[in-house]
Amino acid sequence: MVALYSALLALFLLVTLPYWLLQMLRHGKYRAGLRQRFGAVPSHIARLKGERTIWVHAVSVGEVVASSSVIDALRREFPAHRVLVSTTTSTGQKLAARKFGAGNVFYFPLDFAFALRPYFNALRPEMCVLAETEFWPNFLRLARQSGARIAVINCRISDRSLPGYKRLHFWLPKVLSNVDLFLTQTEEDRRRLIEIGASPAKAAVVGNLKFDVAPPPAPVIVSSLRAAFDQEHATPVLVCGSTLENEEGLLLSAFRNILPTHPKAILILAPRHPERFAAVVSMIGELGFRMCRRSLWGGESLAGSVFLLDSIGELAAIYSLATIAFVGGSLVPRGGHNILEPALYGVPVVTGNHYENFREIVEFFLSRNAVRVVGMAELALVFMELIENPTERATLGANALAALESQRGATTRTVSALVDLMSKPKPNAASARTAR
Repeated sequence: MVALYSALLALFLLVTLPYWLLQMLRHGKYRAGLRQRFGAVPSHIARLKGERTIWVHAVSVGEVVASSSVIDALRREFPAHRVLVSTTTSTGQKLAARKFGAGNVFYFPLDFAFALRPYFNALRPEMCVLAETEFWPNFLRLARQSGARIAVINCRISDRSLPGYKRLHFWLPKVLSNVDLFLTQTEEDRRRLIEIGASPAKAAVVGNLKFDVAPPPAPVIVSSLRAAFDQEHATPVLVCGSTLENEEGLLLSAFRNILPTHPKAILILAPRHPERFAAVVSMIGELGFRMCRRSLWGGESLAGSVFLLDSIGELAAIYSLATIAFVGGSLVPRGGHNILEPALYGVPVVTGNHYENFREIVEFFLSRNAVRVVGMAELALVFMELIENPTERATLGANALAALESQRGATTRTVSALVDLMSKPKPNAASARTAR
């Protein structure tokens, strides 16, 4: 079965090769770390051979942020070990390098034995920790064969992924049997995980690590913008983050409705994907808005204009400037994004009605009157209602922060479980190879 999986994966990459090449040529995506993805161990990782290591894999920015407190705790708990972090995306790589040092970060190899083995040979990790739902069959098999303990943290099984996992019922239990410990976000995630083949004895509910994320250090741009807004008495400030195609137009339309009564309003727009910055710039210009790009801003007036956040890693802190925060990926059927980032600052949060990827969080916030969920048609109306009602805004923001604070503690429970796992004898690598 492993050979068939590897062959199908290779076929998929071959068939979709024109897409990957186009993305590289047009946007520069996937070019970074290409050799590492195919098994070329970078020199800063190769020279660690012989050191005791723990390998943490966090796909992109969201997983890096959510796992940061766990990674920091593992460094404290295991000072004799080098905690190394792999990512799949370039944005995740940059953030991980800033947080943990470039010498501790590398790109996750493709899930082929030839690409993975050089890393296992170089690192011989004593534990592999995967964030959320990274069930890569060859990785899990080779990690088990190497003798590493394997844990999946902040594990969730989304509505979208569950049917696909169910279709693999004939094989997935064998893949998941390689994992020693699953730490799920909710009881429903645990139930779904068991349904697709995980052992109940290996699965425990510890909560969502995203609730434990602390506000990031504020970059200089935050204080600069705040000073500019105060000087101009520019308000309200709408911070619309992680927006996707077909959402920016709706947000700009809503902003146009706000400007006649609030001519000093500001829309901070942060598209989710950097390769779309240019297209969004063109759209803003075609619609006739005054605009400034963050990368070009020199302190000029922003009142009544659109401020395009064409940067990486600053959105979370910029939510602190919001009169109202909108979290994107949710007006279109893409599952939504993390509403906890603005909630950290006690600002009122609005999101669209496509929030499947964060269902438990959004529904918990709804039960606490801590978020407003809107459809396309209600977006402008809800913005105006909140702008005109400061008491409602204050209540919504305070409730959001209180809801977040009430769910903290997943990091402590996760780290405790990982420390306990590390105290257990290592799996017998030879037995694992024989069993396969």
